[in-house]
Amino acid sequence: MNGVMGSPPAALPAAGGTPRRIVAGLLLPVAAIALSAAGLRVSVPGGVTALPAVTAGLVVAWALCAAVTARAPERTPQWQLAAGALTASVATSAGRLAGQASAGQHRIALVIASLAAPLVIAVSVHLLLALPDGRLYSRVRRAGAVLGYALAAGAGAVLAVAGRQLPATAGALVWSLALVCALPAARLRYDTAAGRDRERLQWAAIGTVLAGTAALSATVLYLLVGWPAPIAAVAAGATVLIPLGLLAGDLPQLGRYGGRVLVQVLAMAGFTVTVAVIYLVVVLGLGKPPADGSDRELLGLSLVAAAAAAISFAPARERLLDWANRRVFGARQAPDELLRTFGIRMTRAISMDELLLQLAESLRKTMRLTSAEVYAGTGDVLERVAAVPDAGPRSIVVGGRERAVVARAGVSGRAWANVWLPALVDGRGVSQLRVAPAGHAGELFGLIVAERPDTADPFSEEDDRVLTELARQVGLAVHNARLDTELQTTLDELRKQADELRSSRARIVASGDAERRRVERNLHDGAQQHLVALAINLRLTRDIVTDDPQAAAAMLDQLAGEVKDTIQELRELADSGLGEALRAAGQRSPQPVRVSATGIGRYALEIESAVYFCCLEALQNAAKHAPGAQVEVRVWEHSGGLLFSVIDDGPGFDVERARGGHGFVNMADRLGAIGGTIRWDSQPGEGSRIMGSVPLL
Repeated sequence: MNGVMGSPPAALPAAGGTPRRIVAGLLLPVAAIALSAAGLRVSVPGGVTALPAVTAGLVVAWALCAAVTARAPERTPQWQLAAGALTASVATSAGRLAGQASAGQHRIALVIASLAAPLVIAVSVHLLLALPDGRLYSRVRRAGAVLGYALAAGAGAVLAVAGRQLPATAGALVWSLALVCALPAARLRYDTAAGRDRERLQWAAIGTVLAGTAALSATVLYLLVGWPAPIAAVAAGATVLIPLGLLAGDLPQLGRYGGRVLVQVLAMAGFTVTVAVIYLVVVLGLGKPPADGSDRELLGLSLVAAAAAAISFAPARERLLDWANRRVFGARQAPDELLRTFGIRMTRAISMDELLLQLAESLRKTMRLTSAEVYAGTGDVLERVAAVPDAGPRSIVVGGRERAVVARAGVSGRAWANVWLPALVDGRGVSQLRVAPAGHAGELFGLIVAERPDTADPFSEEDDRVLTELARQVGLAVHNARLDTELQTTLDELRKQADELRSSRARIVASGDAERRRVERNLHDGAQQHLVALAINLRLTRDIVTDDPQAAAAMLDQLAGEVKDTIQELRELADSGLGEALRAAGQRSPQPVRVSATGIGRYALEIESAVYFCCLEALQNAAKHAPGAQVEVRVWEHSGGLLFSVIDDGPGFDVERARGGHGFVNMADRLGAIGGTIRWDSQPGEGSRIMGSVPLL
């Protein structure tokens, strides 16, 4: 995906090795500077004019930028800078040679200049596509760079055949359009960049925006007042800010300030463009150009004043607003600024107590109050959680009837508080009072109380509006804090239940293994022995049936009883029904047991097993701790659940001590695994009652 979208991989080694650094950082920059200097020494009619001199200076600036960035240990653009500087020096020098009188030299130099000038534009587009590390990470970017070079080569060939150089005005226009077409790719790279790459892009944008703003300002000035001239050289000279921006991005000390500086530069550039358009429309579109020197001087001074206003607008506005707030409100903030600052503080990781204390401090300072208090609470009691000046803790009781009225009320005064919140007014002297209920969704979460001297200015509608909005935000903040607390409590309970469930499952697995071994033992010691004995007795009966028919008949009667006992035991082991299984268990008990299980049916295996083994555990406990007691086992359905109880009239026991025993834990685990519950009721001398329930839905 990164390769398609043009996003760089997460980490790459530094671009190029030592040979590439030597070529891009030393040989090409030196060649560009030397060739540019040699081109200035070429004698042409008119000598060295402003534009060639500025171009030579730009070549030196870009060559130095290439030399510096080539030495950076991190990823930086390298060869595009040096190649662009060298190509520009070739185009400039060849252009000057083309102006000499020698026909042969003129033709060769003209062809070179015609080919090199468009290539400078192509290298610039390649550089913009490859920022900030000089690499093209996608097929689309590589195709764009190849297309740029192809168009440049084609345009150069056409100019060479026509025997003409690229005009400066046309070159500037084509150059600007080509860079604008490549800007979306640079924007996409900026969106996906991070760290030092993002800082380099920010400083590159700073240099580019400043260069464009300076060139635009100079052009507008020239159109209006004919200054500065020559405009081509001045506009071209402004682009020196671009390599300076690239150099600044390679300095780690400046890199971290790129974002903030870019914001200010963009704002200033936007204001400058707006002023420039207004001047062009008003002066050239609606008015008329200046006719003489005095008109041009006056218009130029007004443009300078507008530029100064654009630069100083933001800092001057902040200082003037602070000064006006101090004069009007006696504070550095207007009352409605409280809403913005409190909203910002709510988004930060600040505790609720600290947040409300900061609110009280700002409220007292901004509204010129004698005291500002904040109460909070979700029950019938509201606690004073913040007060400026500090007045210590205090509680007020708000009953159900008053709470409903207060929650729906708006900002109110002392008379209203005397009726509905008299405890809030007690102890306060003569003063102006404002009470703002902090509620959310019709529920009261707190109060904001603002007190001002009786002789001071009365609370205005703006003050009441600010208090109302602040109370709404406080109510929302307290409501969210309560939800967070409840959520954390619920999560803690879920973690505890999860731990208990894991422990319960482990105990159930261990209990199941033990029960399986018991069934195997019962099969081996009970039914299996009976079946073996039956087989032996049947062989004996066969042997004596002819010799002693009467003895054989007696043995057959005995075998019938043994078969009946074996069938009964197998039925118990196969769990033919909860009621019959409990009756069989009661018959095996050494105590008299009465079982009541009428009206119940068949249920899921896990439900019948859990109830059966819980009752069996209770019978075993009764036989152990209450020998000779009468025991009653009852199972019934009620309200969508299967209920059971095991009651005896024995000596009873201490329930709290029994809760840690194996019997209680085993029952609770079995029922808890299927959503059931168990309860033990007993007191010494009053028997015991064990009751449980399992949901059937």
